[in-house]
Amino acid sequence: MKLTVLGAGSWGLSLTWLLTGNFEEITLWSREEDLSEELITAKSVKFPVEVQLNDKVQITCDLEEAVKNAEIIIMAVTTSAVRSVCRRLKEVHIERNQVLVNVSKGLELPGPYRMSEVVADELPEIRYAVLSGPTLAAEVLKGLPTAASIASEDIKTANFLQENLSVSDKFRLYSNIDVTGVELGGSLKNVIAIASGFIKAMNLGDNTGGTLLARGLAEIVRLSVAMGANPSTIYGLSGVGDLFATCSSPLSRNYRVGYMLGQGKKLNDILKEIGTVAEGVKTSKAVLELSGKLGIDTPISAAIYKAVYTEITPEEIVSRLMNRKLKPEDSYRLQNS
Repeated sequence: MKLTVLGAGSWGLSLTWLLTGNFEEITLWSREEDLSEELITAKSVKFPVEVQLNDKVQITCDLEEAVKNAEIIIMAVTTSAVRSVCRRLKEVHIERNQVLVNVSKGLELPGPYRMSEVVADELPEIRYAVLSGPTLAAEVLKGLPTAASIASEDIKTANFLQENLSVSDKFRLYSNIDVTGVELGGSLKNVIAIASGFIKAMNLGDNTGGTLLARGLAEIVRLSVAMGANPSTIYGLSGVGDLFATCSSPLSRNYRVGYMLGQGKKLNDILKEIGTVAEGVKTSKAVLELSGKLGIDTPISAAIYKAVYTEITPEEIVSRLMNRKLKPEDSYRLQNS
């Protein structure tokens, strides 16, 4: 069996390393300008993660050759690149029996559109799945155990991927049919992760951190359920699991963005410093648009949008959140009882 990974960013490299032992053939594809000489010749890089790939990994910038005869294709490109890569896959005549697994966590703008909607628009006949959960690349590369959700509207596809992408002692997958919930859980938590880094930089304490997780989760549930997600999915690995991991770890790019925002740094300087994409930046704008369209209250996400895109001070953001109109504590259960 052959696996192809599209994208040589931190998660694409990590999945290639992790899954090599599961497949007879494995190919890593990236644009020519993103492939370093070191990666091509020595199968190793130090950035965006430090990794040494197995000699059997084939590395190429030829997309047609990369996906040829691959039973599973993992798309590990940024959300802003998903549509263009899908169009290129259409040009090289990707087969209907191949499975495309998206692992990017974000929403396309303008829209906003979930990645399954983007893929369906460009490749309407492809078998699609999404993989998401608490999967910090640096910890995966250490061989530390974690679990994630693998979702497809076709449960047979989800089970097939669960069987072939799980790795003993390291990577445990749970099958799911709630594509919407898994996609939204992985995307929306990135905004809350920015907020978590933000309050950590301001030394606001553990009580504030606990408050943020609880109220941030409430926002994610409200918005996700309004968009058709099953609330139980948001309370699972791709929601709560990923939320807890990224809100507590400096390994998270979104957490680091928030931390530097809390220090008063400007967004352009922050993105240059971290050197890689932090999906929560654009997702904060997507949440603002979605919450407006759906009439959903998302004050934390709205505050992070202001922190990212305006000149508001960190102190003013905290003050605005704490001094909002008092209200009952809401929950999905109370709202729907």
